[in-house]
Amino acid sequence: MSKVAIVTGATKGIGKSVAERLLREGWQVIITYSTDTQNAVAVHEAFDRIAPGKAHLLQADISDMNTSITAIDDFLNAQNLFPDAIIFNAGLTDRSDFLDIDPENWNRVFNANVNFPVFLIQKLYPRIREGASLVFTGSLMGIHPHSVSLAYGVTKASVHALVKNMVKFLTPKKIRVNAVAPGFVDTEWQKTKPAAIRENINRKLASGRFCSPEELTDVYMLLINNQYMNGQIVVCDGGYSYQ
Repeated sequence: MSKVAIVTGATKGIGKSVAERLLREGWQVIITYSTDTQNAVAVHEAFDRIAPGKAHLLQADISDMNTSITAIDDFLNAQNLFPDAIIFNAGLTDRSDFLDIDPENWNRVFNANVNFPVFLIQKLYPRIREGASLVFTGSLMGIHPHSVSLAYGVTKASVHALVKNMVKFLTPKKIRVNAVAPGFVDTEWQKTKPAAIRENINRKLASGRFCSPEELTDVYMLLINNQYMNGQIVVCDGGYSYQ
């Protein structure tokens, strides 16, 4: 029987690459998306060609925390699926200047990046298999101060702390919890940055380039598969700020 994974935000960027990797390795994968239905359907069709019948498309917009948690729980119950892995990849940001940040947007980012995974784990806990793996997408910006989005940097630092603290609560079911803290990854959003900004970033990287989403999947698979990895924040940043 195939193992079952949930990948949030799985129709673009890092989440898409992780979902594809899991499908190619024989997993059933529930791929969630927020609002771009046209793109989601196209990605699902492509995944179905890779692994017929093993990719399940589900709309679950994390900006509406309660609705998305209910949607995921209802889907698992209806399909009688028990997750062996959950990859928390979806996230939100707010790029308002500090003096323009308002409580509503601040809380929106916290609900999506921190509160949603906490309460999804709580809701799904009875269905999560013993020995399962939970993997969060943290961020290098949760380690280094983020000059573009205060809310993003603070919530990603909170995600890293959440991983460390959740270990104690998940041990009774031998559920492991870890995070990947990527640096600069060549996702759709990063590719829209002006060439001068990208070059400035590249000069700070020992690797001299952005990471591809595909090569980052090796780190996720390590955390999913290695039974001794627990409570870890694995940085994959290409040697950021080496000079």
